Amino acid sequence: MQSGQVKRVETTPFEGQKPGTSGLRKKVKVFTQPHYLQNFVQSTFNALPADKVKGARIVVSGDGRYYSKEAIQIIIKMAAGNGVRSVWVGQNGLLSTPAVSAVVRERVGADGSKASGAFILTASHNPGGPNEDFGIKYNMENGGPAPELITDKIYENTTKIKEYLTVELPDVDIAKVGVTTFSVDGGTFDVDVFDSASDYVKLMKSIFDFEFIRKLLSSPKFTFCYDALHGVAGAYAKRIFVEELGAKESSLLNCVPKEDFGGGHPDPNLTYAKELVARMGLGKSTTQDEPPEFGAAADGDADRNMILGKRFFVTPSDSVAIIAANAVEAIPYFSAGLKGVARYMPTSAALDVVAKHLNLKFFEVPTGWKFFGNLMEAGLCSVCGEESFGTGSDHIREKDGIWAVLAWLSILAYKNKENLGGEKLVSVEDIVRQHWASFGRHYYTRYDYENVDAGAAKELMASLVKLQSSLSEVNQIVKGIRSDVSSVVNADEFEYKDPVDGSISKHQGIRYLFEDGSRLVFRLSGTGSEGATIRLYIEQYEKDPSKIGRESQEALGPLVEVALKLSKMQEFTGRSAPTVIT
Repeated sequence: MQSGQVKRVETTPFEGQKPGTSGLRKKVKVFTQPHYLQNFVQSTFNALPADKVKGARIVVSGDGRYYSKEAIQIIIKMAAGNGVRSVWVGQNGLLSTPAVSAVVRERVGADGSKASGAFILTASHNPGGPNEDFGIKYNMENGGPAPELITDKIYENTTKIKEYLTVELPDVDIAKVGVTTFSVDGGTFDVDVFDSASDYVKLMKSIFDFEFIRKLLSSPKFTFCYDALHGVAGAYAKRIFVEELGAKESSLLNCVPKEDFGGGHPDPNLTYAKELVARMGLGKSTTQDEPPEFGAAADGDADRNMILGKRFFVTPSDSVAIIAANAVEAIPYFSAGLKGVARYMPTSAALDVVAKHLNLKFFEVPTGWKFFGNLMEAGLCSVCGEESFGTGSDHIREKDGIWAVLAWLSILAYKNKENLGGEKLVSVEDIVRQHWASFGRHYYTRYDYENVDAGAAKELMASLVKLQSSLSEVNQIVKGIRSDVSSVVNADEFEYKDPVDGSISKHQGIRYLFEDGSRLVFRLSGTGSEGATIRLYIEQYEKDPSKIGRESQEALGPLVEVALKLSKMQEFTGRSAPTVIT
């Protein structure tokens, strides 16, 4: 057994190590500065209760992006230095963000104890590579992201840090499953490298009826395609879809995890999941082959998902509403009923209509998965979702991309249970159109303006707030742009009082609410590592069955024009078009 002693290393603070709701994200070149990562990790250990560090067990893994392997070795040695007793690492350092949450909540060590938290190394859907993004966040013992109380303390610690603790130990071979034991200052310290997929697969099998889904996938009429965009979802795709559910291996696209995501942008949307989009018949050039019945994609850390039918895109807002509407019948985990549902404020109101129809508790929360986590911990929410391709349930405390895909496969299996021998399967498009016929259609789009000058972005938002002081002036401007658009009846900055802990979140987005149920929402997002992102959400609700089949572009056109002119988007940002439209 190799041994080492705790060593104190002097350091000085770095500016700007403030973790957001998704942790700390910066360029790799920032993280690789001497002491930079160490400062953040030590500040995190110092922010946690002592019993969650000394003698405790933690998880350290991530999406496998560039610099992850080096970072894992650094954190292992610092964990030893801070008195952690044991570290769990997914094989090759790979664990999806939802799998980390599952491991923290479900996995039990040989001594009967669980992990007290986890360092997750990911920058989510941002690109990876030597010149791209890296990120780190800490999740608590419930498997959910650290609350503001902890992240504020971490940041405060980063501003005054003077030293960090580490132990000089040889690197652990994280490619090989097994336990490595060290002696540190007379005590033992274990690093347990375990199979990345087994705990997560076990959890999924306890939620869904895999045999039921397998029957669907074995039907010669049903074809399937899953694109991991070279992210960590690839570590689960073969095990779940091929080995457990019987899909053909050729139905997996880009399912080998790569440090740079194959040079692509691991964000599952119509812009970046080009190969899947083309295969599903939604690309600019028409494919000769008949597209599969069902397609899905994941982001870098596998917490996001995109759902596609044959030549058909399912909006994330519709996706969560359809899952909620069908969950009790189609998914065994929910057979006793849903406790409640929730969505982020900018997400379309499709879920609200389902909640009202099914008489379910409903919550509209600010952007940040922790708000869903609070509701789940209090037993108030079963299914939740957001417009930026995140869907989840109370099985863990993170959004879960593969869970969403299995939910959709369960719904398809349920809708086709009497039909697998018939001439035509009930398709993704059929399910969505049936949903619109029952609940109305929320035409919805999101415009992302990425890496906008931060000053210009703030000016644009301030101008929109100022405008809200006079609705008559707003309506004058709106009618001057498009006379066929409904009147604005309310305009505000969204504020949320958490029903669980009573905390109040202010300035969560600027809303313009129209008489006919339409909405415009403007938000600033800081998830990129440089500049600001302005997100513009445009929603038109249509109950008239004769109008639910229109093209989105046509239905949303008038509101889009109003949004761009009302906000003076081009004037403030210099951009004539968004970076991404979803």
